Amino acid sequence: MRILVIEDDPKLAAFVAGGLKQAGFSVDHAADGLDGLALARQGHYAAAVVDLMLPKLDGLALIEILRAENNRLPVVILSARAKLDDRIRGLQA
Repeated sequence: MRILVIEDDPKLAAFVAGGLKQAGFSVDHAADGLDGLALARQGHYAAAVVDLMLPKLDGLALIEILRAENNRLPVVILSARAKLDDRIRGLQA
């Protein structure tokens, strides 16, 4: 199974990808929201791990665009944001 990791911090992306690979997953990586959106639209992923604070297109906007396009890719949100509004918006996306 292939997982998409969308994370701009190279160390964190490598850490997440490494754990997923050890668990037997294939992993693709995008370092910004626009590249991540392009990969996610290809539809070849079992799930995506998405950072909220991404350059070019933030993670919540990326998820909202996918949902507006009826893309039901399962998403795990990865973020240092702790605000309640961000959590609610993430769940609604």
